Amino acid sequence: MLRMGKLTDYGIVLMSYLAENTRLHHNAQTLADAVRMPLPTVRKVLKALSQSGLLNSERGAHGGYSLAKPADAISIAEVITAIEGPIALTECVSTESHCDQEVHCVVQTNWERINSAVTHALDEVKLSDMLVHQAHVDGVSPIHFYSSVPQSDLVTKQDGELHG
Repeated sequence: MLRMGKLTDYGIVLMSYLAENTRLHHNAQTLADAVRMPLPTVRKVLKALSQSGLLNSERGAHGGYSLAKPADAISIAEVITAIEGPIALTECVSTESHCDQEVHCVVQTNWERINSAVTHALDEVKLSDMLVHQAHVDGVSPIHFYSSVPQSDLVTKQDGELHG
């Protein structure tokens, strides 16, 4: 099973909250209360998101956290990478690969293609797309994925015959 960690999930929740509430800077305590998460966890996630450049952090009485760029310019891939590190579905597509099978693996190229497809798909989903409850109110379009394969190249199998 492919699964991102809880901190990444929390990061997307926090980023979504900030995307919905852009008028103010929010301190860690206010964010923890708003999204009902423990303060130490919120601080840890905010630190990772700030260090990656996704959040601005300002000190002082009117300081706090805010998105570094508009929600429609922040991809979910960026949020995942900020917390988890580079997206790598298998060891062999990681930049720090230590797989003993790598030198004679016949599927590594395919794993690289799959990893690239997943990364591209996550890069296409923007933080603004995660604001689900407003999708019908503000006319935000649902998440759509478009194949990179031209329609003319698609082949389907129907009743045992290939059609294309």
